[in-house]
Amino acid sequence: MTAIYKILTRGEWRQAQQQGQFTGSAVDLKDGFIHLSTAAQAQETAQKHFRDQGDLVVLELETEALGPALRWEPSRGGALFPHLYGPLATGHVLRVLDAPLDAEGIPRLSL
Repeated sequence: MTAIYKILTRGEWRQAQQQGQFTGSAVDLKDGFIHLSTAAQAQETAQKHFRDQGDLVVLELETEALGPALRWEPSRGGALFPHLYGPLATGHVLRVLDAPLDAEGIPRLSL
């Protein structure tokens, strides 16, 4: 199994649970895909894009379950990042993890 991760607010996750799918945060909708990260990329993503944002959760997903809508594309520094072109069915979420802020306001991920 290859796990990848999505950082989002607890409110976005609750809404996704009610709808049965996550269609994306504001930046995802603007870019046309759902931004995801590998375990190695997730902490830097949290620091760069989610600093000082409380009440975050991290969704753990299995790449194989997402099918052809999942694409690996170059992003920061040319590294390949997973991007999901389509909604994320909540049934594909393996675990939901808290992402509390540390003293510097950076979400700390326990993946």
